[in-house]
Amino acid sequence: MLRFIYVIIMNLFRAPYIIPKMRRESEHPERYTEEERYHLARHVIRLMKLSGKVHTKAYGTENLPTEGGYIMYPNHQGKYDALGIIHTHKAPCSIVMDKAKSNSILVKEFIDLIQGKRLEKDNVRQAITIIHEVSEEVASGRRYILFPEGGYEFNNKNHVAAFKAGSFKSAIKAKAPIVPVALIDSYKVFNSFHFGDLTTQVHYLKPIYYSEYQSMKSSEIALLVQERIQQAIDEYAM
Repeated sequence: MLRFIYVIIMNLFRAPYIIPKMRRESEHPERYTEEERYHLARHVIRLMKLSGKVHTKAYGTENLPTEGGYIMYPNHQGKYDALGIIHTHKAPCSIVMDKAKSNSILVKEFIDLIQGKRLEKDNVRQAITIIHEVSEEVASGRRYILFPEGGYEFNNKNHVAAFKAGSFKSAIKAKAPIVPVALIDSYKVFNSFHFGDLTTQVHYLKPIYYSEYQSMKSSEIALLVQERIQQAIDEYAM
């Protein structure tokens, strides 16, 4: 948590320039391509990583589908999770996140920049709308990050909680590849009392294509993805 405050303080001098730039690009998608906006998002992450002395290593990027849309399903550890994925994921992608956590300064601008979806956890009707919107966009070629745990514990030490079956409805509806993503030590960045330089890991596991899961229940898919991520963490976590 102290690292998060430190990173914010160290980048305050950039705020008068970077925040208006993020707002301008997100408000005018007709002038700035998705690639240009994603490039700015990754630039902001690089600045945060440098000031926070955070290093992130990616493994398995060759597993990412080269054509069409897909949804990445990572375990959830803290505020840095999506940033670590976006930093290592070269092609533009977006995110579905809790609306209640998405409206603070910089977070709001970041989510708008990558055209993220804000999910109201207690609003079933709105959740159904988000599921449809994401499935349609993924079917048309977009890529998304969606956290099936729905939340995280502070300083969770690479613990994986149960995955929610409903999280996979967008992928099922879009008949899209499901990419399990194993995050290791991501919690140390902003959601622990860890100090000093640190390295996190992002493992892109082999995708699960629709032909493999079409006959499975959403609860079975959730368990399958959870088990694959847990196996990767057990294998690679120090």
